[in-house]
Amino acid sequence: MAHPYMPNSTDEAKARMLAVVGVADVDELFEQIPEDHLARTPNGLADGIRSEATLRRHVRSLIDSNDDCVANLSFLGAGLWQHHVPAVVDEIAGRSEFLTPVWGTPSSDLGRNQAWFEYASMLGELLGMEFVGLPVYSWGAAAGNALRMAARMTGRSEVVVPASISPERLAVIRTYCGLPEGNDPITVRLVDFDVTTGTVDVAALGLSADTAAVYLETPNHLGVVETATADIAAACRANGTETVLGVDPISLGLLAAPGDLGADIVVGSTQPLGVHLHAGGGVGGFIATRDEERYAREYPTLQVSIAETVHGERSFGMSLFHQSSYGSREEGNDWTGNSVYLWTVANAVYMALLGPEGFAEVGRTILANARYAARRIGELEGVSVRWPDGFFKEFVVDFGGTGRTVAEINEGLRARHVFGGKDLSADFPDLGESALYCVTEIHTADDIETLTTALREVLA
Repeated sequence: MAHPYMPNSTDEAKARMLAVVGVADVDELFEQIPEDHLARTPNGLADGIRSEATLRRHVRSLIDSNDDCVANLSFLGAGLWQHHVPAVVDEIAGRSEFLTPVWGTPSSDLGRNQAWFEYASMLGELLGMEFVGLPVYSWGAAAGNALRMAARMTGRSEVVVPASISPERLAVIRTYCGLPEGNDPITVRLVDFDVTTGTVDVAALGLSADTAAVYLETPNHLGVVETATADIAAACRANGTETVLGVDPISLGLLAAPGDLGADIVVGSTQPLGVHLHAGGGVGGFIATRDEERYAREYPTLQVSIAETVHGERSFGMSLFHQSSYGSREEGNDWTGNSVYLWTVANAVYMALLGPEGFAEVGRTILANARYAARRIGELEGVSVRWPDGFFKEFVVDFGGTGRTVAEINEGLRARHVFGGKDLSADFPDLGESALYCVTEIHTADDIETLTTALREVLA
């Protein structure tokens, strides 16, 4: 039966496509899948819904079964954060000039290329770096690409990563570095963090002649600002090792720019810069360096450059296209994955709206809100805040003195329309029953009071 929403689903259309491909049955297209991998039992799914009205009702019921951050108060972060997105950001990013085209002609691409160039210019100024590529899929993908860049530049095969890193980002980095039995594998060596400070254990870095890069984050996944970043970068430079620094760009209205700390390659997420929370799809990960050819030649991403035309006008176009997977496919430096280029428009509008003073104001607001929330939570009986003096917008709350698990506490909070912090007990067992709470500029004093009241009730 033809699917009502898929014009190529008729028997005649399928037969024509199979004839063009040169196979008699669609199963031939999947013959490389081993027999024992194929399901032989019904999947339990109902037949397709042909009625559009019934389908709409069904999809609406699925959507309504979810709890969202509009009807609920959220203190979740851990890699995807709830920040305010001004309406003008959505208005401009949603314009058809940006929303619909992928590749056009040199003339139609000029405006899009300029928007991309403005994104790279403003982000570079924020980071204290000069050369910024178009974004890859996520922060983890950017970190993985950056570590591979460092390995190619140094000819070394080991990277050092702190154990305080997000498990999700660590998994992505391990994937990019490859399996030991694969081609050109890179060894990922974890170093402990100091549980008394939440920062990386500098003495455990163990730089050697085979260390291509040290990867750090500030603030790190546990919310703590790394205070020894400049010293680590200096030690790396003396060892011929690259320093790859991961940062939350929204923090740079207050914290020192990575370029001023001695970072060689800077990565992070563009999601805090005008991108909404959403489930599925990339949220954008940036890579930035100094404007030196040895770095530029190792980028796997697309680059946009500016030049004057013969008429004295500015023009924007692609550069170093050949070294990307777009230009050379499998011969490119790396495969950059899914396109998230629409977010560069949102990021550019957001950064242009804020400007330097706006970033400083947002940073001060986040810091004040987070400190106030941590103080109020820490007043609850049996509850304490780890590392209460060195965080920006996320902090670790220890519920060890309450006799309750984080899972139990979060379940009680959800019943009161509050999303508690991310449960850390499985990923960081040394921290016990702890959770990572996130507070941003959107949270008010009333929101924090609602949280502490709900926690008090749940813990009673």
